[in-house]
Amino acid sequence: MTPKELVLTLFMAVFTDHDPETARQVTAPDYIQHNPQVPTGAEGLLGLIPIVEQAGVTVKTHRVITEGDLVVLHNTYENAEAFGASSLAAFDVFRVQDGKVVEHWDNLQPVPEVTASGRGMTDGPTEITDLDQTQANKELVVGFVRDVLGGAAPEKVTNYMDPAIYMQHNPSIKDGLAGLMAAIEAFAAQGQVITKFEPQLVVAEGNFVFVASDATMGGEPWAFFDLWRVENGKIVEHWDVVSPTPAEMAHENGKF
Repeated sequence: MTPKELVLTLFMAVFTDHDPETARQVTAPDYIQHNPQVPTGAEGLLGLIPIVEQAGVTVKTHRVITEGDLVVLHNTYENAEAFGASSLAAFDVFRVQDGKVVEHWDNLQPVPEVTASGRGMTDGPTEITDLDQTQANKELVVGFVRDVLGGAAPEKVTNYMDPAIYMQHNPSIKDGLAGLMAAIEAFAAQGQVITKFEPQLVVAEGNFVFVASDATMGGEPWAFFDLWRVENGKIVEHWDVVSPTPAEMAHENGKF
């Protein structure tokens, strides 16, 4: 199976079919877990299955982005109180090696009823296009993260995005460059200044580029999982899932 097929097989076995045997077949015994609440190893993952089944958790996968041995799923979980809220937006990232799923990272955020832009956290285009532009789009987004979000050269923002058509799915931020700048100013006024923004995972496929970053905001550790859509050499749309990084976890693998 391809990395994408392996990951989707595992994901369905855990969250839809509740099938521990299939999950075990495609998971490495020393599976590395980065979700703060789940123990590491294949047994830790398999231990989720009865919890998911009993709670009636359901999942919808909106996008699948694949590059090399990494697969990103953009998901919504419902009936997910066991994971923190009734409805959660999530990015799940899996690494595949030698025909097994060997590592997992994720970020989850409650889905609000109202958003600043009027868009949901997961709606919008899903079709992967422009496969021949994957590397160029990846370089564009990494430059945006480094210069704008990381603060190296924020004045270059219009090199990366069209201020007029930047469509926003972050529930707290309005559309366009003006919306992004207003949100940054509002967060700063609340003491939520970003002083570190370091990409840890980058996965690109055609017009979509995903970046998971280790950040410090307001003096506390946070994880930012972001997805951008690129069109005609400019970033035009953005989704994210943001959450604080807890000090205590069910393993010693860290968030990243």
